[in-house]
Amino acid sequence: MTVQQHSSAPAPGLPVEPGMLSRALEVAGRLANDAAEVITATAGRDHHSGAAHKSSPFDWVTDTDRTLERHTRRVLAAEFPEIPVVGEEYGADHGALAARYRWVVDPVDGTANYVAGFPWCAYSLALVDAAGPVVGVIADPSRAQIYAAARGRGVRANGVPVRAVPRSPTGGLVCTELGPARGARFTQEAVAAHAGVRALGSSALAITQVALGHAVAAVLEDYREWDVAGAVCLAVEAGALVVDGAGRPDPLPEGAMIVAAPGAVDAVLGWWRAAA
Repeated sequence: MTVQQHSSAPAPGLPVEPGMLSRALEVAGRLANDAAEVITATAGRDHHSGAAHKSSPFDWVTDTDRTLERHTRRVLAAEFPEIPVVGEEYGADHGALAARYRWVVDPVDGTANYVAGFPWCAYSLALVDAAGPVVGVIADPSRAQIYAAARGRGVRANGVPVRAVPRSPTGGLVCTELGPARGARFTQEAVAAHAGVRALGSSALAITQVALGHAVAAVLEDYREWDVAGAVCLAVEAGALVVDGAGRPDPLPEGAMIVAAPGAVDAVLGWWRAAA
């Protein structure tokens, strides 16, 4: 299957009242700045007496994860009391999945990196409706960057507009978050096509690199909505394509996600299928 390429602006999705959109973007940006300060001040294993494991010894949760999500929920409850929240650490508010809008937060995406002091983790917050992400904000503390996007308003990195440009994947970088077997096979396919593969442990930052034009694609599987929603908003507003593992356009697909710059998606999909 060949995915139809679009180099024009992304489809606007469902309409959102402009005042509400502006207020959501402002509040999300404020929360991202708060999170960046906390993550910057506390990153590194020596700070984490409250760190614990969840599903495995490599699946971390820290006091910072919990504190940032509680802070996010308090602010959103005060500013948008009618909008429920879904978060990695404290789950979904009642009725969140059926609501017209929901906030989706991952307080620290890449917690294992954060605990180790490896500079590749992020705070992610998105406002989502039935058509996908409406607002997305990613704090990238290690690079002192706040990336923000809103439906129909484009993407800004520390206030500077950015846009994904059409390009071939040859000679470019692809960010992946894949299981070992699929990841190894995908890497073989990409390297044979003269592309580089990077797997660094943050789905949010992997997708963000496509929006910023640093990577030609991001390929993920086994993620949760809070891992990707904020960054997907950036990617869509930057002009990147978001498809599921079969190549169907979907802003938040289940199972597998490929986010690619225009001109790269068909090749990357071919590598994905060959790695099955």
